[in-house]
Amino acid sequence: MNKDKRSDLESAYRENRHGFLAWAAKATRSLVDAEDLVQDVFTAGLANAESLAGVDDLAAWLFTSLRNRVRDLWRHGETRRKAGEIAVSDAVITEIVASAGMDPAELAASSELMETLYEAIDELPDEQRTVIEAQVFDGLTFKELAQSSGISPDTLAARKRYALKRLAAALREWIEE
Repeated sequence: MNKDKRSDLESAYRENRHGFLAWAAKATRSLVDAEDLVQDVFTAGLANAESLAGVDDLAAWLFTSLRNRVRDLWRHGETRRKAGEIAVSDAVITEIVASAGMDPAELAASSELMETLYEAIDELPDEQRTVIEAQVFDGLTFKELAQSSGISPDTLAARKRYALKRLAAALREWIEE
């Protein structure tokens, strides 16, 4: 990576660090974890500078990397319990499992099920994944999400319904395997 691109990465980090930190702190409910994650993402970007040569929007790349790190952190139950968000996650998972026609009590504890759900969420179209992530990771209501995105609550609810159908189909496929 040329020196200009490295400088661009550093600028993108400096300009967006506070926003990244605020988002990560809200998602993890821990300023210490948020600071570690934001720093790790930037350090990883510098360490893998050559792979960023084709990236035009470095701030978006940094945020995507941060979101992925937060998602990985959330996959560890201790972090979810510490953050107090397990009830929200369990409610969404129960809704998805029930949509697939399964008994949530039998499958909710399965780590393989959880991995399947995370993979299925990753494969959702962006607009559907955004709604699911906003509600699961950020704990936002449709009203709050509508205010921040400018998209009507009805549209957001429809996107969630479509996402739940896709996730339920992924779970049915997992059962059949």
